[in-house]
Amino acid sequence: MDPWESSYEWRSAAAVVPPVQPRKLAKVPFVELADGRLQGVVSSGSDIERVYVSSFAAKTHVYSCSTNNNRPCGGLRGSPCKHLQTLLDEAVLQYGSERVIRYLHVDAEPDASTWDLLRAMTGHQESAPAATVFSRFLHHLAYLEVPGSTDPLPELHWFPAGVGS
Repeated sequence: MDPWESSYEWRSAAAVVPPVQPRKLAKVPFVELADGRLQGVVSSGSDIERVYVSSFAAKTHVYSCSTNNNRPCGGLRGSPCKHLQTLLDEAVLQYGSERVIRYLHVDAEPDASTWDLLRAMTGHQESAPAATVFSRFLHHLAYLEVPGSTDPLPELHWFPAGVGS
């Protein structure tokens, strides 16, 4: 048997890079470094039915937090709210502080704490569209419903095999 046939490059699945440290998925089920932002979905602390879409922009450190239907977070009072702090905490667990610092262009030490990162970011509040991030989160959730298989997934057929290897 050809060794290439058994590798992940010939499947619609790829090896998942584990988080740097275990994360609290119930609190922050979705976090990503994408579209020039650290962004994600954060569960409400008071209402199990509510989630917030929170983000920090790279370079400018402009921050945003709103419900998935664009209602502003009540905790934003001139500084990042608890949802944004939680998002940053979980991003550091997922990607490691060095990668987060590098992506956001924060002037901080590689092993800086979340509080140090927040102090180093001098951005202000601006609204950012929540729909795109929330839609991507829902799309990722749909993959949890797909049974495990080595059969190709037609919607991932475009993904180039072997990139980065």
